[in-house]
Amino acid sequence: MTSDDNVFLLSPARSDGPRAQMLLNPAASFDLAQRVRTEKGAPLGDVFSFLSGLYFRGKLAYSLALTPSGRQQSRIKIITSNRGLRSPFECITRDDLVAFSGVDIADGHAEYLVPLARDVTRLARTLPTSAGVVLLGSIATGKYVDTLLSVFGERLLFPAEFVGRGDMSRGGLLLRHARAREALAYVPVLGAVRKGKRPPKLPKVVF
Repeated sequence: MTSDDNVFLLSPARSDGPRAQMLLNPAASFDLAQRVRTEKGAPLGDVFSFLSGLYFRGKLAYSLALTPSGRQQSRIKIITSNRGLRSPFECITRDDLVAFSGVDIADGHAEYLVPLARDVTRLARTLPTSAGVVLLGSIATGKYVDTLLSVFGERLLFPAEFVGRGDMSRGGLLLRHARAREALAYVPVLGAVRKGKRPPKLPKVVF
């Protein structure tokens, strides 16, 4: 499976935390908050990068670096809490972000699972046989993995170096590989060891 053919699925950022409150504050004057308050909104990738910080920024930068520019719209998708899979370039507004925050994906509600199953099924129908589906997110729980495995099976992959790392370490790892435009080694989620010993800390790099 070549990297040019891969589809990247990015797990979502938390939409109800302190950084979300900063973004939703009507008095906030920074650029992203102002754009979210407009009718046009701001790109989902930018919003989730702000909400999550290093981890989501790493996921987005890595997927953009490893996907040809002409395919980024269709080959990079973000898992959302109530709208299935969405492009990082799709703009969202304040109301959209509030709606995201109202659904807890860990609870497995139909409001989250039904759109997700719908969109991954559609995606599976359009993928070339050479394409792998790379999950950039945790595989330690079933909140994304169960639905994705039921559709993609052995085609669902993840970076082997994610095992044992925390979110910040994963973000740093992804940003390093994005900068080098170097793909990580992927392994199938099916049958993989989902939890492991914490690897050595990465050397410090300023991003």
